[in-house]
Amino acid sequence: MKIFVTACALLGFAVQSAVAEEGVQRTLYAVNQAEKERGSISVYDINAGHRLIKTIPTVPGVRNVRGVAASAVTGRLYVAYLATGETGMIYCLNLADDSIVWNKRVEPGVDRLAIHPNGKLLYVPTGEERSEDHINIVDAGTGEIVRKVHFSKRSHDTQFPLSGPLFQETKAEDGSGSYLYRIDPASYAVSRIGPYAGILGPYAIDSASRYVVNDVTGLWGMQVADLKTGRIVTAELPERPRESPGLMHGIGWTPDQSEVWQSSNWQDPHVYVWDMREPMAPVFKQAWALRSGRGSHWLTFTIRGDYGYVAPNKGSDDGTEIFDARTHASVGMIGSSEDMLEIDFESGKVVRVGDQYGIGRK
Repeated sequence: MKIFVTACALLGFAVQSAVAEEGVQRTLYAVNQAEKERGSISVYDINAGHRLIKTIPTVPGVRNVRGVAASAVTGRLYVAYLATGETGMIYCLNLADDSIVWNKRVEPGVDRLAIHPNGKLLYVPTGEERSEDHINIVDAGTGEIVRKVHFSKRSHDTQFPLSGPLFQETKAEDGSGSYLYRIDPASYAVSRIGPYAGILGPYAIDSASRYVVNDVTGLWGMQVADLKTGRIVTAELPERPRESPGLMHGIGWTPDQSEVWQSSNWQDPHVYVWDMREPMAPVFKQAWALRSGRGSHWLTFTIRGDYGYVAPNKGSDDGTEIFDARTHASVGMIGSSEDMLEIDFESGKVVRVGDQYGIGRK
């Protein structure tokens, strides 16, 4: 696998990283979605120009990768996927020796999951195409369902930001999909924010769980909600294609929360950036085109915020593009993945994990 990088940018970051965190190895675990490698995990050395360290074979029969989460407490990584026949599955990987701890079916389905900070519970949506009105709470040690939380059908992206609690969006078309749901992880009480201007897509929450940015159907741009007051504002792109976006897909805060990046829809090959110094008054800042010339589906960042990753369309063999998050310059490519996160090791032990979502870390 070839990796193309801008040498000067990578050298600068490598020197900076070596000085800042001597002895810590920063790695990117990326679950492959390209057809020939689907379900395996490629591990890249972030400080060494995203050099491929290894590819971990995992489980057979991965048809559609749906999400990834990891715990620094337990040293385990979890991948949700659909197998043949739309069977919802999750496998658990021991990061110490790359062994599969368990690989289990989760009824009725799975989607982009989240994990409790203590590493003991997984929060697993039942799937954006499913009619069941709940998410599953799964024991991270065994893979067994321990509870169901009911609120809306077609549950999709589940997020546990740094300040908590648990958040959930759905693709329900009965009106309930126009709300973002907040779930208390202790009592499992459910409240909601909204309504938004349409059905919600991907979203990202800041480090204090005060503001959330949301992709919304039919909107070239985003909506931002104040989670304390419930107020919602709309930010539209100043120049946009004439046709409806359907749903822009992929959104994230840079870890310092100075910007929000949006990937576009499956046809539009651009990334859009918003200045977020005033979170409830976003200012459009910049757009640039992807190397592929095709659309994208997801984005996320390193923990430190030096790199951003923009993934291609779902199931595509196109590579995932690496950007210098500070200059917005394209600096390389890795294999095709939208399910990725940073995992840092020191003396062979996991000391820190990132997130598949572009959550704030300020």
